[in-house]
Amino acid sequence: MRAQRHVPRRAARATYTLPQAETSARWARHLTTAFLTSGCGEEVSGGQVEDATLVVSELVTNATRHGRSACRLRLRVGTGLVTVEVEDSSPIPPRLCSAQETDEGGRGIAMVRELAQHFAVRGGPGGGKTVQAVLAAS
Repeated sequence: MRAQRHVPRRAARATYTLPQAETSARWARHLTTAFLTSGCGEEVSGGQVEDATLVVSELVTNATRHGRSACRLRLRVGTGLVTVEVEDSSPIPPRLCSAQETDEGGRGIAMVRELAQHFAVRGGPGGGKTVQAVLAAS
C-alpha cells in the first residue's frame, strides 16, 4: 500500500493595473471574465463570474472616480471562492449610504456587500486602501 501525500493546491491569481480613466471599469470587467472563464484553470460557476464581474465593476469605478487614482485589481480563485481586491491611493474608505429612489448612484458598495460572503477595507502602505470582497460558490 502506498501512502499518498496531500499537497495543498495554490490559488490561481491575477493582478492588473488600471489607469484613472472612464474606460477602466469596462477593461476590468473584460479581464475578470477572461480570467475566470479560461485563464485561472479552476472551475468557476457562471453565477460567480457574473457576481465577480459586477463587484469588480463597482470597486474599480469607485477607485478611479472617488479614489482619484489608478488602481490595482487582484483576483484569486481557490477552494470554491473568488476573491476580488481593488487597491487605490486614497485613504478614504468607501461609504455605505442609503441612496434615495431618485439618486443615480450610491448603491454600489451596498450591492457588493450583499454579494460578498466577506467584505473588508484595509489601509495600505503609503496611505491608500484595499477593498476586498470574497464571493462563495453560487
